[in-house]
Amino acid sequence: MIRKPVDTGAPDRLYTVTGGRSHADDTFDLVTLVVSECEPAAGTQSEHVRILEICRHPTALVEISAELRLPITVVRILLGDLHATGRITVRHPRAAGSVAALPDTALLQEVLHGLRNL
Repeated sequence: MIRKPVDTGAPDRLYTVTGGRSHADDTFDLVTLVVSECEPAAGTQSEHVRILEICRHPTALVEISAELRLPITVVRILLGDLHATGRITVRHPRAAGSVAALPDTALLQEVLHGLRNL
């Protein structure tokens, strides 16, 4: 007996989830932190509801993608929808080479002093 492969419909589902959009906004890096600004409203798309629930605490885009089991590009599109309507805020990571990303010198000296006293 020959079995037919099961068609999961995944490409159709992704097309439906994004409303046919395939280009995501480059605003969101993999480590961009996302925070919900409101509770899900009645009638909200289920994927948007899950994102708002997941992001009650700052959550990286890559974590959201893993939790939803959706491709990063699809999650970026969904986040763009929520960001455009003010339902989420985004915190971009600091640039690694920026002065603001470096620890305060006084704090480092206090840590060093504390370690020496051990």
